[in-house]
Amino acid sequence: MKKKILIIVSNANAIGPNNRRTGIFLPEVAHPYAEFSRAGYQIDFASLTGDTPYLDALNLASDPDNLAFLTGKGWEAMQKAGKLSDANIDSYDAVFIPGGLAPMADMPENALLKEVIRKTYERKAIVGAVCHGPVSLLNVKLSNGSYLVNGKNITSFTDEEENAYAVADVPFLLETALTKQGAKFHAAAPWSAHSIADGNLVTGQNPASAKGVAEKMVNILESKKK
Repeated sequence: MKKKILIIVSNANAIGPNNRRTGIFLPEVAHPYAEFSRAGYQIDFASLTGDTPYLDALNLASDPDNLAFLTGKGWEAMQKAGKLSDANIDSYDAVFIPGGLAPMADMPENALLKEVIRKTYERKAIVGAVCHGPVSLLNVKLSNGSYLVNGKNITSFTDEEENAYAVADVPFLLETALTKQGAKFHAAAPWSAHSIADGNLVTGQNPASAKGVAEKMVNILESKKK
């Protein structure tokens, strides 16, 4: 039976006191989409509000997987993303949250998103996120009352990377926030490809890590077939 992946995207298009324009960072959705497609999975999109999401980093469109996403079925499907509250979450084998600065604007406290992440994780389906996408894991409490990230080996966009990129625009530093909730945070060199799987939780540090996150998710899904 074909595996099903739900990509959950932000609806934000601006962030911070200077109204910095933002959206989903193109390679962070396009590269995983390509990996999931190559694996033969069904890929659906949902956004927090059901409104059309925004894309950032269109200047990277010449990358083959980015271009294939923009001109193929990927971007078309993302524009038609359903509303997260309408999604049958239990029917998906994995959820994936791409980054860009947008998730930092509307995902830190979204109650429905936190419940979706909790339920997905607790039923042993896969939760994947990259760059600023792991903000979706922040403030998620499991049924036992502990934070999901507590004691987990994870990564995300690092404080060092943020200080050189958008520290004036984000409401907080993601690495610091995840660590405060008990995450065992692993940082690699800035902008290098770095992804981690801890059980059914898979995270990546930055745009270069998106492909690796998807590859790890596919490996876990394929291992479950055996």
